[in-house]
Amino acid sequence: MFMIKPLKEALEESYTKIKEQEIAQLYASCYKTAWETTLVLEENGKSYVSTGDIHAMWLRDSAMQLLPYMNMADVDVVARALRGVVLQQAYFIQIDPYANAFNRKPDGSCFCADHTRMNPWVWERKYEVDSLAFFLFFLEAYFRQTKDSTVLTETVVYAVQAVLEVWRTEQKHAECSSYRFERDSPLKTETLSNGGRGTPVGYTGMTWSGFRPSDDACEMHYLIPANMLAVSVLNRLQELPLPDAILKSAKTLAWEIDSGIQKFGVVEHPRYGRIYAYEVDGLGNYVLMDDANLPSLLGAPWYGYCQPEDAIYKNTRRFLLSKDNPYYFRGKFGAGIGSQHTRKGYIWPIALAVQGLTATSLEEKKKILAMLFSTTADTYHMHESFDANDPAHFTRAWFAWADSMLCLLVQQIYKL
Repeated sequence: MFMIKPLKEALEESYTKIKEQEIAQLYASCYKTAWETTLVLEENGKSYVSTGDIHAMWLRDSAMQLLPYMNMADVDVVARALRGVVLQQAYFIQIDPYANAFNRKPDGSCFCADHTRMNPWVWERKYEVDSLAFFLFFLEAYFRQTKDSTVLTETVVYAVQAVLEVWRTEQKHAECSSYRFERDSPLKTETLSNGGRGTPVGYTGMTWSGFRPSDDACEMHYLIPANMLAVSVLNRLQELPLPDAILKSAKTLAWEIDSGIQKFGVVEHPRYGRIYAYEVDGLGNYVLMDDANLPSLLGAPWYGYCQPEDAIYKNTRRFLLSKDNPYYFRGKFGAGIGSQHTRKGYIWPIALAVQGLTATSLEEKKKILAMLFSTTADTYHMHESFDANDPAHFTRAWFAWADSMLCLLVQQIYKL
């Protein structure tokens, strides 16, 4: 099914297409991170992918860490690894579709003893819509690249069905959901209020999320970018040879969620016009911002929700890349989006990569790439975040997802 070609030869062929030696060196360094430091090819055909300095497998992170290798799926060992991620994620979702991160073995390791329904496989049980969405995103990307229908095992199909069932349940969170989460922490971003149920919401057609992709608690629980990604992956499920009942359910659910985004997720801004909110509650309240993690509002065209030329997106983008976004920071060495999850004034390379991936001009893409290159603190790796005024100050020296985002941007610019 796959053309066999030595992995080393394929990598060297990619590097030679990049004319700037320093960029090629940066790409080579970042490209190796996920493969050499976070990936374990299990004997059962699955692939376990830790996030880097935290030895647990996040559904979202693992999908993004391995995504840059999709263009090398003609190499047998790469195809084996990619398929293994799909199988591993599906297995974990079968265990608990509300968990965001899992252990390699069912040894009970966990971030801390939270008040929720735990399992020895579960590292953390913060429910995030994007965790499930990125499972579908990666499955769809793998199938598009390989046409490998054998990946749709009984467990994978069950996991797809489980995603749809959870998202439909969480359309009516207060009435239908048993999910609760509380953590003994002084930080309000680490726990859900109202006995672990979260703040009140009204029905919108969108699906409820407990936490953001930053793993911080939602302020309002209809997280617009997560719902955008859900719409995108539900629509793309139609490309897969799945049972008709699943495809029909996915199509209906995508329409319901998208209708909710358009009705409740778009607000009028006095300076930028109609823009997407980051979060809403369906009761008339909203949060205007963007976070550095994917899915973000900035990334909407990249993950397929809209086109870069979409009027509301263009308005939203102008807002996000301005001082009116409370998490947009500018300093001597860069300007970009940060996160509540890290210090004020710290920019995230993930967000910069997304800005580059969604830019409509090659000039802007290369400008972002140059900024990423100049802020590695001579490590030739991306970090979680860096001080815009002094890149030598950064968080998480080993963060594989950020390295993979740099690779995706380089691949787009140089058509690798």
